[in-house]
Amino acid sequence: MAIPVIDFSKINGEEREKTLSDIAKACEEWGFFQLVNHGIPLELLNKVKKLSSDCYKTEREEAFKTSTPVKLLNELLEQNSGEKIESVDWEDVFTLLDHNQNEWPSNTSGLKGDVGVQRRSEEASEQDDGSDGRNLGLPKGYIKKAFNEGMEEDGEETAFFGTKVSHYPPCPHPELVNGLRAHTDAGGVVLLFQDDEYDGLQVLKDGEWIDVQPVHNAIVINIGDQIEVLSNGRYKSAWHRVLAREEGNRRSIASFYNPSYKAAIGPAAVSEEGSEKKYPKFVFGDYMDVYANQKFMPKEPRFLAVKPL
Repeated sequence: MAIPVIDFSKINGEEREKTLSDIAKACEEWGFFQLVNHGIPLELLNKVKKLSSDCYKTEREEAFKTSTPVKLLNELLEQNSGEKIESVDWEDVFTLLDHNQNEWPSNTSGLKGDVGVQRRSEEASEQDDGSDGRNLGLPKGYIKKAFNEGMEEDGEETAFFGTKVSHYPPCPHPELVNGLRAHTDAGGVVLLFQDDEYDGLQVLKDGEWIDVQPVHNAIVINIGDQIEVLSNGRYKSAWHRVLAREEGNRRSIASFYNPSYKAAIGPAAVSEEGSEKKYPKFVFGDYMDVYANQKFMPKEPRFLAVKPL
């Protein structure tokens, strides 16, 4: 069993309807799929690969050697208890946000000036927004409008994009620690440019962990919690995790599209006739406050824990 791989170049051709149907089916059955022929230039992807690798080697690698997960693993080995570390992840990570560029890594030439993948991801996400909206019976641009609900007048906060850059360095005892613990993503849509040499990403499907097979220069799409709410559960945010590896420094570049923190998110007004709303309406920022403490816990209680509108 493998997650769906969809040729995105067919979205504007004679096979548009089939492609839309394939995307809808992948969102409903998996919450994960891979796009090939997505329109992001290979030259840009190769450049980002190099920049992220250079950044890790020059600015992150030495610090990781004395990081919390390394210290905890060493302590566990000394204790020889045989237990597994469940409180941290074997991951080096930083997040790039347009409005906070002063916190970007500063020593890697070209990183701050090159956010091309994020820009192209924005374009692909907007296309995917249209595809998902149509598949749900929603007007074009509905998701984008919902992610900005309440922001039309003040315009201070809007739906936003960011990029999470992760590396999963070689681990001497991968059986004792997680690369990244199982979770669903809090926001809207994630476009992931994963390592095409080293695997490790898995998605939960029908109670079984399935490898997200590396496909050269593909973009992995996964549905976040807010799309699950907007779709009233028709599309599901999928549980996924990363395994620690004994060999290889796995790279992961995830661009995400999230609602404004002030946006009110709830099931779309247009839904199947007679269906009841399965989720409350809430402010995305309030949801994030809950998610920060419950990211690795069961998903459904998070929705109930948020103050409803």
